[in-house]
Amino acid sequence: MNRERPLAVQVVHRGRLLQVRVETVALPGGRQAQREIVEHPGAVVMVPQRDDGKLLFVEQYRRAADRVLLELPAGTCRPEEPPEETARRELIEECGQAAGRLIPLGAFFAAPGYSTELLHCYLATDLRPASAPPDADEAITVVPLSLAEVRQRIAHGAFADAKTLAGLLLALPRLEGWPLDP
Repeated sequence: MNRERPLAVQVVHRGRLLQVRVETVALPGGRQAQREIVEHPGAVVMVPQRDDGKLLFVEQYRRAADRVLLELPAGTCRPEEPPEETARRELIEECGQAAGRLIPLGAFFAAPGYSTELLHCYLATDLRPASAPPDADEAITVVPLSLAEVRQRIAHGAFADAKTLAGLLLALPRLEGWPLDP
């Protein structure tokens, strides 16, 4: 597959978290097109599993969706912060839990058609209580669910967040004891 070649780049927005650029690109065959790209520093999503087997979710209002969503805990990487460190920090901030073990499950793009956001997914186990001051701009409720409850909610479309669905898909083989190739 031929790659697109950037011909011109214009930054149209610089925000606290995101930057948006418009690129004019050369397509295979000589045509040109414009691409609007949201630059994101990357993020993490965690699938926290308590010793009793329940998974921890967070419930919070999301302005862009204009509704309360039930999601896996997640967060944005700080500059120069490795994803595993972000996962440990965000799990404490959002769920009040420190992970004794973080198992990498893979990484995926949130929306590669317009965003550079790459999410690193971890299964977090051996949880223990920890505290950190909550983010001033978040109101979060922690919701523990059994695997049976998670499956039922998936079947009824209760999860409307892509990173939660992707995180669960990556974690289910380990959570349900599927045989994994070495």
